[in-house]
Parts: sequence; C-alpha cells; structure tokens
Amino acid sequence: MLNSIIAIAVSYLLGSISFSILFARWLRKIDIREHGSGNAGATNTLRVLGKGPAIAVFLLDIAKGSVAVLVGLWLGDGKDWIPVLCGLAAIAGHNWPVYFRFKGGKGIATTVGALVVWAFVPTLIAGILAILVIVFTRYVSLGSMIFAVCLPILFYVFDLEAAYIWGALAVAILAIARHRNNIVKLMNGTENKLGGSKKGEPHGA
Repeated sequence: MLNSIIAIAVSYLLGSISFSILFARWLRKIDIREHGSGNAGATNTLRVLGKGPAIAVFLLDIAKGSVAVLVGLWLGDGKDWIPVLCGLAAIAGHNWPVYFRFKGGKGIATTVGALVVWAFVPTLIAGILAILVIVFTRYVSLGSMIFAVCLPILFYVFDLEAAYIWGALAVAILAIARHRNNIVKLMNGTENKLGGSKKGEPHGA
C-alpha cells in the first residue's frame, strides 16, 4: 500500500515539471503563461518559442507520462489500478503543477505518454485519427478531443482490463473539461488554426 501511495505521489510531482515554463524561462526569461494563449504546453511553446523548443517540450511531456506509468508498474505489486492512477496523477500534475502555482497545460502530450504504456495499439489508432483531423482541419483542439474521446471506446473494443477502460474514460472527461473554452470557440468559428493568426487561447497540449 505504501509503495502505491509513493508511486502516485512521485507521478504527480513528475507531471508537475512544466517543461514549457522552464524552457521559456531559460530561453527568453519570460513566463509563457503570460504570452500567446497563456497555456503551458507544446502548442503555445511552438507559438512563442518556435519549433525546436516545442518539439523538445512535446517529447519531454510524453516522457514524463510514460515514466509515471512505469513507476506504477514497478511499485504497484501487479495491480492494474496503480499504473492507471499514476498516469492520471502525472496528467493532473501537468494540468495543475504544484511547482508553478497550479496553472499548467491541458495535458494531451502527457496523456499520450501514459497511454502508450497502458495500451500501445489502441493509443496509436486514436493518435492517427487525431493527426488526420488536425491535418485536414488545422484545429489542434479538435484533434486533441477526438484523440481523448476515442480512447475509452478503443480500449473497450480491444477488451482491456476494466482499470484501463475507466482510466481512459477519466482521461476523455478531463480532456473535454480542459478544452471547454475551445469547444465554445469552435462552435463560434473563432478557434485558432495551426499556423493561423492568433485569436486567443490555443488548441492542444
């Protein structure tokens, strides 16, 4: 039990490392949450800092999600719920980082990192669908939400353990909640497109 609690706590603290905030401080001496959309994630890093830092942030955010789940597998004594909770804790850390006044990103890249360890093939399929949506619409927010919503469906279709299906459902609900402003903008036709002009808050991770 103690090992499980430690794993979940470590996962949250790991998720709370906001690489977009750190890169912006190191490279530009700014708080990225005060620039672009105000979102501490890879999409806003692309807008504010450029492609190189954005790619680095995206990959590092994925990595912390994966490492968190691996910690859960290591310390979870074979219980399916522990790596699931560790993944969710890392996502929560990214969204509400203790080190940065609980104001972070939307957690999509960290979600990807956790999910590829939970179940690689269903996550890959959802990711391909999301990428296709982004390519054809240029709405990262829409692709991110499509990715999240497809996950519990695909996890169910692939007959995964209940813990992973419920975890995927929690991810989907959280992603939709974090993108609620983007949903309004999509409905109003004012959402930013990838590579388009800046209208406010961004889309994705």
